[in-house]
Amino acid sequence: MFIKQLYTGCLSEAAYYIESNGVAAVIDPLRDIDEYLQLATERNASIKYIFETHFHADFVSGHLDLAAVTGATIIYGPNTQAGFKVTVAKDGEIFNIGSLSVEVLHTPGHTLESTCYLLKDENKKDYCVFTGDTLFVGDVGRPDLSQKGEILTMQDLAGMLYESLQTKIMPLADDIILYPAHGAGSSCGKNLGKETFSTIGEQKKNNYALNQTSKEDFVKAVTEGLAAPPQYFPINAKINKEGYESLDKVLADGLKPLSVADFKALAKDENTFILDTRHATIFTQGFVPTSISIGLEGRFAEWAGSLLPFTKTMILVTEIGKEKETVVRLARVGFEKFGGYLNGSFEAWQNANERVDMVVDVEADELAMDLPFDENIVVIDVRKETEYADGHIAEALNIPLLELTDPASMADFEDNQNIYLHCAGGYRSVIAASLIKQQGIHNLRNVLGGWSHIKELKDKFKIEKNVEVLN
Repeated sequence: MFIKQLYTGCLSEAAYYIESNGVAAVIDPLRDIDEYLQLATERNASIKYIFETHFHADFVSGHLDLAAVTGATIIYGPNTQAGFKVTVAKDGEIFNIGSLSVEVLHTPGHTLESTCYLLKDENKKDYCVFTGDTLFVGDVGRPDLSQKGEILTMQDLAGMLYESLQTKIMPLADDIILYPAHGAGSSCGKNLGKETFSTIGEQKKNNYALNQTSKEDFVKAVTEGLAAPPQYFPINAKINKEGYESLDKVLADGLKPLSVADFKALAKDENTFILDTRHATIFTQGFVPTSISIGLEGRFAEWAGSLLPFTKTMILVTEIGKEKETVVRLARVGFEKFGGYLNGSFEAWQNANERVDMVVDVEADELAMDLPFDENIVVIDVRKETEYADGHIAEALNIPLLELTDPASMADFEDNQNIYLHCAGGYRSVIAASLIKQQGIHNLRNVLGGWSHIKELKDKFKIEKNVEVLN
């Protein structure tokens, strides 16, 4: 028996490769499938099954491309209706992988088709369970992602999730290993633990959702305090349900090198936008005007999916050699409309003597010195409301990054105001600066190091907390 968790940190996503006697299966594959194919080749195995725990909302799965290459059968749980060929398994159905077997456990609640897969070893003993978004380490899947056409409230789905957990998961032995689809940082739950696997026994003891005394308490516990899901979730769920372009086709479009002249011509089209994926600290020093900055160094794909339009064509400015990584990571969250990338990166643009833009970076202590003497300073904190509530500069305005795609968020600012932007560490504030500049506001500065540096200078700033928001 061979089991390998393939964890992708920037999406907090776990796929799994299972193998026995030269027969393999993959659970919840990402869109880029090379790692699974390489594993099978190295181990002289053939991939027979692709098990999907549900229609994922936070990434585009690789089931179609992987099936096309390997001939593997795509398996979903009961109630699945897809726009492509799948095997819809029955609750309790068994699939054999060499000397191992997988039992289907239908666990609706996160979605209607949500299904866990219980793996039994060579002796038919329950060994581990792949729970998808039904059960995480420290949490359960959010029940508010009902798809279009489903006449269900999140309370309805939460009630279904309670029944699923009580009848299918809680009866499992404590020593069974828990392998979820996500870890900390994922927006598919609200309280995911930092570990990427656990045991059923540990979760029975420590998972708040499994320790509610009644169905009513469970529904209340898992539905309270949910942040709005990212805007790309329904888009990705629809793609996973209906089908998508092959990754090879997407790469062919995205990896088209563009001369400065061609890039400039495309950028003039109102249905095209520029994404710059260089490091935030490099972007601020100079960039193609109107570019949106989302650096590869952060939770890149999630922010791209949350902030960028899926209906427009994207052209790219990347660090040289990072073109393919950029396109692959964007394709993972459903982007398919690419016009190519700037050949030679930003340096080519500079060398052609084209107009450039920049963002002024300042240290936190410079902001501290300017605040008492410049009545036109406006500090904008682009962190989440909960982060802001836990401590912020007095009189700073909290405009979370996700709100800056709406021009109305900056409508009341005056031309004579000096805007200082900060986030927690400097990544989100640079994204914010690029979005604000698109709205024609250019009198702004980015505070290097963000809140992490500001709070180190607490003697130089007036710091407030907003306990009401926290409660």
